[in-house]
Amino acid sequence: MKITRKLVMGSQSCLGGTGIPLRKLLLVAGVFSLMSFSPLMAQDNDRNQPFLPTPVRSVSTVPANGDVNPYGVAFVPAHFPSGGTVNPGNILVSNFNNSKNLQGTGTTIIDVPAVGSPTVFFQGQAPLGLSTALNILQKGFVLVGNFPSTDGTCGTAQPGSILVINKSGQQVGSIADPSFINGPWDSALFDQGNTAKFFVANGLTGTIARLNLVVGASGVTVASATQIASGYGFQCDPVTFVDAPTGLVYDPEQDVLYVASTVDNTVFAVQDAGGRTRDGGKGRVVYTDATHLHGPLGMAMAPNGHLVVSNNDAINPDPNQPSEIVEFTTAGKFAKQISVDPAQGGSFGLAIASSGDVARFAAVDDNASILLIWTLPLP
Repeated sequence: MKITRKLVMGSQSCLGGTGIPLRKLLLVAGVFSLMSFSPLMAQDNDRNQPFLPTPVRSVSTVPANGDVNPYGVAFVPAHFPSGGTVNPGNILVSNFNNSKNLQGTGTTIIDVPAVGSPTVFFQGQAPLGLSTALNILQKGFVLVGNFPSTDGTCGTAQPGSILVINKSGQQVGSIADPSFINGPWDSALFDQGNTAKFFVANGLTGTIARLNLVVGASGVTVASATQIASGYGFQCDPVTFVDAPTGLVYDPEQDVLYVASTVDNTVFAVQDAGGRTRDGGKGRVVYTDATHLHGPLGMAMAPNGHLVVSNNDAINPDPNQPSEIVEFTTAGKFAKQISVDPAQGGSFGLAIASSGDVARFAAVDDNASILLIWTLPLP
């Protein structure tokens, strides 16, 4: 955007707020002592927990070449192989603009470690424009959307490609087919190790494609490609480059792909997304909310099963709700929202990762070219 501008509810039948029914825990444990779970011990444990929240961490995403406008955000998975330049738990961030703030010309991916200063993980050769379509395969490859423009406007935008980058930040391949990759604006990945389902939202056609990938030691190949959804609004925008389907979240248990459609100001659900062989149109409406949605963009699923979506403020803007990130249920009920910038147009890419009893939430403020990182306790 060019602007210089699973909550588990405890109950009385659950033990210690774990969400596990007491009867089930008894059956699993066989024999246990109720004294070991006494309220007094629970209070003592609570007293050992800190009261003050962990402050948000703010990290600049501007590399030495001056790229700005961070878009894509992805956590390096736990089993990512060693020997490269990034480690599990690090966060990668892709830049869409160059140092002149021209859209569709950014060439860098930034590596944000858990502690310490960011470094450049990847720097490609122009013409590139690295978009929100950023995902990481556990076999050691990074997939990033390339949606380039020759002059920083949508009028000269090209269909682009998906770059395949190895664990050392070297490009080892690309996926380019304008029938299925046409302005890769965002993406979602279901990683199964040697294979993966890769969903791409296309900014120049308003379509969603599924690529079935084969992941080998030396790179990634496409076994098949299918357009699974279409009909979403799409248009050029001098401020946001394009307004089009953006955030994608795939739920493999339900085989549902959630799609945040910016122009439609609506989140849809495409059924049978992982296996369907024909276009299913837009899918069913999941969430439409003129009060809280202002052009939904990047999207992720929270540990409580809610969806979290950023807003571009170019569609249905509200100056009193700038750069909002909105949380809602998959049943379409609003839960909460926060702002990442006092000006409009700052929220875009975001990602969530859980480990043990904490979750990390990372979101860009592309007005300031920073990444904000929250560490949150899980209930």
